Amino acid sequence: MWDGAFYRVQRDGYEICFVPDHGVPLDEIDDVDMWVIFDSGERWSGTIYTLDDVRRTMDRRRRTGECLDGRYFYVWDGLIVRDPGISGMVEVVDELVRSGDYRSVFRDVGPEDRDD
Repeated sequence: MWDGAFYRVQRDGYEICFVPDHGVPLDEIDDVDMWVIFDSGERWSGTIYTLDDVRRTMDRRRRTGECLDGRYFYVWDGLIVRDPGISGMVEVVDELVRSGDYRSVFRDVGPEDRDD
């Protein structure tokens, strides 16, 4: 469901919050920042890329000379998926949560600061 600039997917015990580019159809998203927010307040952040997006980025860096002429790509809390689209990304994040591997893939950003 849309919530301003965020696209939120409710799950049992957690929510996945995406920040898709404005105007891009959800089934075409190929690069998106996201958070997994657990009911306990625990929050994990990441960026999801498709293989094609990574390839385009590396090709662009080949031309600009960045990252040793595009010979490598890195991101601390990045996840690479095969296909574009929020629905497929949700399936992957669900599996990472189910298996506990989200702790290795995403970055722990701690609980949300709350003003009392």
